Amino acid sequence: MAILQAATETRFKGLPLSPGVAVARVCLFNEKRHTSLSVTNVTDKEVRSEGERFRKALSFVREKLTQLIREVKERVGKAEAEIFTAQKMILEDPALIQRVADHIRSKNFNAEKAVISSLDFFEEQLAEKDNAYVRERAADISEVKRRLLDALANLNPSFQCESDSFCQKGKNRIVIAQELTPSLTMELNTDSIRGFVTDRGGVASHAAILARALGIPAVSGIPGIHDMIFCGTEVLVNGGTGEVVIWPNKNTLAEYPDLQRGIAEEIPVVEPVTGLKVFANLSLAKKVKEAVDHKAEGIGLYRTEFEFFAAGKVLCEMEQYDLYREVLKAMKDKPVYFRMLDLGGDKTADFFKFPKEQNPALGLRGSRLLLGHPELFRNQARALARASRYGRVHVMYPMVIDIEQFRRLKKAFGEASADIPQGEIKHGLMFEVPSACLDAEEILKEADFGSVGTNDLIQYLFAVDRDNEFVAYDHHPDRKIFWHLIHHVAHAAKKHRKPLSVCGELAANPVYARKLIAEGIRAVSVAPRAITGLRIAIKNKPKLAKKRALKLFNGKKKRTVNADPSLKNRNKKTTKRRK
Repeated sequence: MAILQAATETRFKGLPLSPGVAVARVCLFNEKRHTSLSVTNVTDKEVRSEGERFRKALSFVREKLTQLIREVKERVGKAEAEIFTAQKMILEDPALIQRVADHIRSKNFNAEKAVISSLDFFEEQLAEKDNAYVRERAADISEVKRRLLDALANLNPSFQCESDSFCQKGKNRIVIAQELTPSLTMELNTDSIRGFVTDRGGVASHAAILARALGIPAVSGIPGIHDMIFCGTEVLVNGGTGEVVIWPNKNTLAEYPDLQRGIAEEIPVVEPVTGLKVFANLSLAKKVKEAVDHKAEGIGLYRTEFEFFAAGKVLCEMEQYDLYREVLKAMKDKPVYFRMLDLGGDKTADFFKFPKEQNPALGLRGSRLLLGHPELFRNQARALARASRYGRVHVMYPMVIDIEQFRRLKKAFGEASADIPQGEIKHGLMFEVPSACLDAEEILKEADFGSVGTNDLIQYLFAVDRDNEFVAYDHHPDRKIFWHLIHHVAHAAKKHRKPLSVCGELAANPVYARKLIAEGIRAVSVAPRAITGLRIAIKNKPKLAKKRALKLFNGKKKRTVNADPSLKNRNKKTTKRRK
């Protein structure tokens, strides 16, 4: 892997994990701290002492996880703390403990070798599964292994330059590692860390969830980045776009005039602007205060399935009702768009007990899954009907394919909630499947509203997986056919006088927001932290916005390095189109 030359600006495009922009010097996480561990066999006389070493390490890690769970609950939230509760359960699994002990006793492995051998076995078993939720458990096992090895060697997570006097140990630095793990995210001094950049790590990983909860900009999917640069290299990270700039030059930094070196960008909250309603996206009811604090004009996308993942179980009707009521009361008279459970594909969990599918992205997901699991649908419909007495409820059906499916969903909702006293409820859909977009005129004759889900629409329109770093460069809206489709849906909404909003990453980009306004769309839904930057951009003239608010999203294209070098030529064409 070539080392990048000092002071030569180089741009990478990875996967955006956590929004925000930061520029700072780099600290490289020490990925080689386990390479010098003694991994060997021991004599019969040493077996007992090795067993004792393992038990002490087990006890130490258990105690540390207990403390971490408590701290995360207080600092971030109960749902995020469950990530470490899952690790503690793995650590206490009798099968795992027995396997390590047996390897020490019967194979004469030292404690390190027994831990590596045993946990690698369990990790490989889970990593081979097709289920994304199960594969995430493999990452938890890997994390437990690292913790045990650190305990056995009396090591702490460290940085490559820690032995040098200039090492800042991550303070006011951007940390670069091979993988963003939950422990790396939480156990370093995250109050002073300005950003994360990693070789690998998914958008839905536990570590990415924590980074977003902590408000730390993060980008992944840049293979080899850890080995390309030195400690102390200056880096700009844009967690909203996935762009990473090594040694940003004066012109690049000039695009971010309010961003001081080493200090994460903060923009003061501004009031709503005329011409565009800006709603907030929401995943957990307890986070609704953030939307209120940023003066959101409503909740444009409440991802209700995340409440189930956070709880680690299927929520009953009354549990859902309590959450929905909390959100409606917090938003007062403002509208809340509740997306019905958008499950299937990469969003599943063992507690749902869904069947295994060969191609889940095109299988039982979204509205198909809701209709195929009437018990899930019924409980949520009844919970929403109960909650509607506390505010305006907009029921939004995901992954709708045509008018007939929309009619079935609306009818099923009515039948499930017929006996419940309720307030105002409107029914609409997500336009994220090309067939529904093409059928928009007929659908919007009957639907009360629509919302364009740009992330999935781009994915299905151009057959590209945005979470796959090898093709993510092609997941963008800068194609005429995409805007033709947006125009078609917007025209249908205008013709039938139905509200139409846009959610997804595109909605938060001021450049695209202006294009949406030009199409007659007057509402978008974005992450709460993106609301202010978007309002500034819309309020000001485009040139001024580019230097102030658009700095969150735009940048002059110079030298760009792909996540996958084999795609270099193809990405050059994409860059030209974007210009």
